[in-house]
Amino acid sequence: MVRLPAYAPMLAQLGTLTSVQGPGWAVEMKWDGVRALAYLENGAVRLMSRNDKNITPAYPELQLMAGATGGRAAVVDGEIVAFDEAGRPSFEALQPRMHQRNPALVAELVRAVPVTFMAFDILHLDDAALIALPYTERRELLESTFTPGYRWEVPVWFADQAERALDSSRQLGLEGVVCKRLNSPYRPGRRSGEWTKVKNVSTAEVVIGGWSPGGGRRSGMIGSLLLGAYDEHGRLLYVGHVGTGFTQAMLRDLQHRLAPLARPDPPFAEPVPREHARDAHWVEPRVVGEVQYAEVTGDGMLRHPSWRGLRPDREPAEAETAEILNLRPDGDVAAG
Repeated sequence: MVRLPAYAPMLAQLGTLTSVQGPGWAVEMKWDGVRALAYLENGAVRLMSRNDKNITPAYPELQLMAGATGGRAAVVDGEIVAFDEAGRPSFEALQPRMHQRNPALVAELVRAVPVTFMAFDILHLDDAALIALPYTERRELLESTFTPGYRWEVPVWFADQAERALDSSRQLGLEGVVCKRLNSPYRPGRRSGEWTKVKNVSTAEVVIGGWSPGGGRRSGMIGSLLLGAYDEHGRLLYVGHVGTGFTQAMLRDLQHRLAPLARPDPPFAEPVPREHARDAHWVEPRVVGEVQYAEVTGDGMLRHPSWRGLRPDREPAEAETAEILNLRPDGDVAAG
């Protein structure tokens, strides 16, 4: 019986087109889904999330991917993506697939919202670790070993075409591009500038630290979420509140998840503005979500955030103020 070693996914830094100009870079489209390492061994597929959780039961249609390497054991890196009716990746459509584990309900979702595994790297093949090989050699092995099939693909990559690829991603309604140095090894568990993501929209991972009750149609429900992110000292800082982007189902689910996490005092290291703290219900900072926003204000607040969904594939500590403050939406490096 084959036993593949465990790996952690390599992560990309946020950057701009100016940081990836010139030869020596490969460009891939950025897929708006759930990152997963696929372990193909002993005739089955095991899917592990970025935060090392086994998510295999949520995506049974990907089990057929076990035959993609012709029976060879492999560890393949990729993104699990759901597509909308227009053929664009839809994080919203993927949301119910991310949380569901009930076999009967999963089977219904497979029919209603099928997913596709977009493979972009290979870390291990047979008995050999491939992570020390340069990107170009790993891609060559991936394309020659991992055969596209029913619900899995190997997207194309481009050499030194970052600006053109970013324009194409924008026209196609994609999240952006990821630029990778042609000679870079795979660095498990590390965030490196050798992989640089350039995004068309500004999104941030945030931790829910509390919520404010709603009024009108949301009376008795959550009106807005109070959001935080961790600074370099491990302190949870308040970065704003979000009250848009929710469906009724999302609000009911959030209320169910947050109720057991209630606490008497705010989890934030600094005071929350009085108008948001006045009627707040505080919770333990354990639930991670994602928002889209217009810009970051001078005091580090997210301006006009809109809720995108929960991120069960992220740990709270991964929601960092550094990621939020790294870039302004116009691509300029933020002050501080």
